[in-house]
Amino acid sequence: MRIEDLDIGDVVFAAHAITDDGSIPNGLEGEVLAEAGARGVITMIGHVEEQPERSVFLVRFEDKNMTLGSPIGCWAEDLTVESRHETIPGGFKLS
Repeated sequence: MRIEDLDIGDVVFAAHAITDDGSIPNGLEGEVLAEAGARGVITMIGHVEEQPERSVFLVRFEDKNMTLGSPIGCWAEDLTVESRHETIPGGFKLS
């Protein structure tokens, strides 16, 4: 499945560490907003006015306590539909 085919409410994962590029109000540029592999949910899908063919996804990622954070604007290349961790019988995760 392609990221572009997803909809609001779909689960995604951070393809890499997502950092503040300076566009978060009152944020710290370079701060890690979502760790690589973090699970999130799409809350809105939009487009950049200057690039209407390019989608931007608002995603709320879970932290280590499984608490959803504030929405983060992500490009399709920031996201993946597959977890970086595999669960094996017994509930153990491989990374």
